[in-house]
Amino acid sequence: MFDAQQKTKHVKLSLVIIILNQSNPNQFINRISYNSYSHQQSIIFFHSTKKTDTTFSHKPVLTSLFLFLSQTSSMAESTKHVPNSDIKTLFSIFKTSKTIAFAYAFMLAFLSLTLFLAFSPSPNPSSPWFTNFFTTKTLSSSSSIFSFFYHNTTTTSSLPSSPFSNTSRSTNNTSHVSDQAKPQKMINQTANMEQEIHMMESLRKCDFFDGEWVKDDDSYPLYQPGSCNLIDQQFNCISNGRPDQDFQKFKWKPKGCSLPRLDGHRMLDLLRGQRLVFVGDSINRNMWESLICILRNSVKDKSKVFEANGKVHFKGETSYSFIFKDYNFSVELFVSPFLVQEWEYLVKNGTKKETLRLDLVGKSSDQYKDADIIIFNTGHWWTHDKTSKGKDYYQEGSHVYNELNVLEAFRKAITTWSRWVDANINATKSMVFFRGYSSSHFSGGQWNSGGQCNSEIAPIKNENYLRQYPPKMRVLEKVLRNMKTRVTYLNVTKMTDFRKDGHPSIYRKQNLSPDERKSPLMYQDCSHWCLPGIPDTWNEILYAELLMKQYRYQNQNQNRH
Repeated sequence: MFDAQQKTKHVKLSLVIIILNQSNPNQFINRISYNSYSHQQSIIFFHSTKKTDTTFSHKPVLTSLFLFLSQTSSMAESTKHVPNSDIKTLFSIFKTSKTIAFAYAFMLAFLSLTLFLAFSPSPNPSSPWFTNFFTTKTLSSSSSIFSFFYHNTTTTSSLPSSPFSNTSRSTNNTSHVSDQAKPQKMINQTANMEQEIHMMESLRKCDFFDGEWVKDDDSYPLYQPGSCNLIDQQFNCISNGRPDQDFQKFKWKPKGCSLPRLDGHRMLDLLRGQRLVFVGDSINRNMWESLICILRNSVKDKSKVFEANGKVHFKGETSYSFIFKDYNFSVELFVSPFLVQEWEYLVKNGTKKETLRLDLVGKSSDQYKDADIIIFNTGHWWTHDKTSKGKDYYQEGSHVYNELNVLEAFRKAITTWSRWVDANINATKSMVFFRGYSSSHFSGGQWNSGGQCNSEIAPIKNENYLRQYPPKMRVLEKVLRNMKTRVTYLNVTKMTDFRKDGHPSIYRKQNLSPDERKSPLMYQDCSHWCLPGIPDTWNEILYAELLMKQYRYQNQNQNRH
């Protein structure tokens, strides 16, 4: 006699519903086991004690139900071959059939409710079932099966209308946010960071001074003509009647990178609490005024940008200082056209004779040696008659040279300056720049002999038309290479040589003298630059240098940690 009670095989069926953890796809979150033995059936629910973010989807549930029902059906088929010669066996089969029917009914009910929840969420997020299933932060051991599936999850959907997209849940004071639900601001910040790293790396490898001028009507000038009342009349070409304005709309494009457009707000943040000092001639004053206008244009309250001593004209004085009060920052100018001292000595008849002391730096040097950023220049005054001829003009100690070649005099002066920098400037605290020679474009004479540039309204396009590189700059470069202090060389000579259109020319002033009115074309400025204009680009290069300094500093700190 067949003993069904002893011979009935134990069948263990498992329904596993896997919802993958985003950070660990191999982790099982939930498990449901169905166990069927000869006289007892049970559905047992297990869940991971780890509270893990999941995303609910109906697809794994449907797949799991299909597997469960298929296996249950196989179990039913196996019972058809059991001998029914024994009443006990019949009872066993009868019980098994009832269990199968119950299982089918339960699963169909479960499937119906799951589909209802998945495809027909409540339009009212404050409704009780929505709150219980999708916003419950803690679960007791008696929680329902439905709340279990949505326990401690962040729910996202590819459909924008999903009532629970971009909603984060938390357990034990920890917020879990899926990739799709990250705030757009964070995504944008990451993208911006990647772009900035790429930009910094390209700037680090780039020669800023080998490039071309490109027309950019949308982004330039950096400030509008007439918007900065601090510009000297000498540089304020549009206010002085210059009719063409295209000269303001060119961007300098190096061959190996793209210079970032100067962001005045960010530059002010970089300069917060610092002193930035320009030392040199009137071309450095050109650059100084440009920077003041760019930064002032970024300040809301213009009354908090002012000259420390109330000065409103910036010619004839030896020093100026503009304060940006909200940033505890100053941008200053010390006039020193040769970087060494202009001198006087008594001759035999009691008169004084002007000389240039090649062995002494400018008198104001002690006032700026502790500045955070110092930008030096010299050049144009070495082309004037006295300096170019060099007769009875250059002096070292008590000795006045009867005649000295201007290049040799320049070398002596720059060497004196370099020794002072090495001895007096703390390179760990201060950044030192030297801006090179800015090209002039006098045609038919010099600045004092009828040289002109008023007909120039476009940059030079062909490098073959550029002038020979100034020998004085080769002397400077050799001195810079032999210095102990790191000096960043702003070699603007070539980039400015293209821009014969950028000078004030006849638009250097509004009120002409009687002689100037008679022959206005005889009095032109083809060495300084209109503002807005070319010096704005020099300050963009300065801005790029400051960005790279910050980038290097951040990388060094990361490497230390």
